[in-house]
Amino acid sequence: MSIDLGARLKVIRKLHGLSQRELAKRAGVTNGTISLIEQNRVSPSVSSLRKVLSGIPMSLGEFFTSDFSPTPEVFFTNEDLTEIGDGQVSLRLVAADRRRRAMSVMHETYAPGADTGDDMLTHEGEEGGVIVKGSIEITVGGNKRILGPGDAYYFDSNLPHRFRNPADEDCVIISANTPPSF
Repeated sequence: MSIDLGARLKVIRKLHGLSQRELAKRAGVTNGTISLIEQNRVSPSVSSLRKVLSGIPMSLGEFFTSDFSPTPEVFFTNEDLTEIGDGQVSLRLVAADRRRRAMSVMHETYAPGADTGDDMLTHEGEEGGVIVKGSIEITVGGNKRILGPGDAYYFDSNLPHRFRNPADEDCVIISANTPPSF
């Protein structure tokens, strides 16, 4: 399968709202270089492409693997979810390659005894979720509660918060947060 580097660069540049001249300035190359690459009149070396992408900024991996089709993917299989957790806490992100997302939706699994850490979390936005299986202890500000299947939560993420599974079975949660933190 052959990738049209020029067309891909042009789409990515436009998605980021950059003119050829602005991208060239940010990347430290001439705008003629950007034009020639986008027209497929030159094939950039890996180091040249990396330099151009530094003006966006974007890694080579993102450049070659991101789906920039005009119609974003709508449906995702279980295997399509991207793991961003750390072992004891599985955080599987829906539509990980979606650009300019307004929210993050996750399938979370907390192993028995797992938690989000000793330090309370805080970040911009709001978050909410529904417990599908098991139980979870959620601390928000000075409030602590154990929730079970069918129970839900919704709070301002600026409030210090923490999640912990106090039970002997996995806890599964479907959650969302905005603005996206991933």
